[in-house]
Amino acid sequence: MTKILYATDYVDKKTTEIKEKIDSLKTVPELAIIRVGEDPGSLAYEKGINSTAKKLGIEVNSFVFDKDSKTEDLVKKIKELNEDKKIGGILVFRPLPENIDEDEIALAIDEDKDIDCMNPINMAKVYNGEVDGFIPLAPKASVELLKFYGYELKGADTVIINHSNVVGKPLAMILLKELATVTICHIGTEDLKKHTQNADIVFTAMGKAEFLDENYFNENSTVIDIGTSKNKEGKYRGDLDEESVNGKIKAFSPVPKGIGSITNLLLLENVIKNKN
Repeated sequence: MTKILYATDYVDKKTTEIKEKIDSLKTVPELAIIRVGEDPGSLAYEKGINSTAKKLGIEVNSFVFDKDSKTEDLVKKIKELNEDKKIGGILVFRPLPENIDEDEIALAIDEDKDIDCMNPINMAKVYNGEVDGFIPLAPKASVELLKFYGYELKGADTVIINHSNVVGKPLAMILLKELATVTICHIGTEDLKKHTQNADIVFTAMGKAEFLDENYFNENSTVIDIGTSKNKEGKYRGDLDEESVNGKIKAFSPVPKGIGSITNLLLLENVIKNKN
């Protein structure tokens, strides 16, 4: 029987832990969001963050810029937020419009308030194996969910289907620190099934809804689904064809009610990290 790794119990436990941390603080730091334009995905993300923050008692301040804004407009606001002691974290919604220099924005964010790990200093720490600070959230959420369910990563054969700076590469560094064996697959991988069929755990962030069916796995496979995109019916789903694999693999994290429901909590936990 296939086990579905719902995030609900983890979220309840983590919410309680964060509330306890907040109760111990003299003042609760605030989150600053910078959004450019009215992208539907960003608006949905912002709504989710606000909902989670309200439950935790964290204030969120959103600063919205027009799509035709200049890089220097955002940099000026970021520098103001860097100096504002009330602000515990700065989150810039991506992707940014082509007229905004994302590299310059990343450099402008104070590394101590860079809760989404944009600043190259924080990224360099991740690639140097320092994964206890600010790191990309989906990789962290994926590993935390596995640990919550009692998975031992040491010695596990793992496959990551993604090689981006926000998922694949940082996830590989986390897994290596756990002494897992890591294979990274991407658009240049010629025989994906050869790798996934022999893995203990597969992490996927392809962005191809319901693409991976039972033929990609074995009966002992565990799949952590990080991908989210619209399927043929226009519904947001993960990379995994859940109906196809259910009953034929060991376990999988669902979409929704999986990794995505954890990331907002970890983001807001970063806002209060090391504060007292």
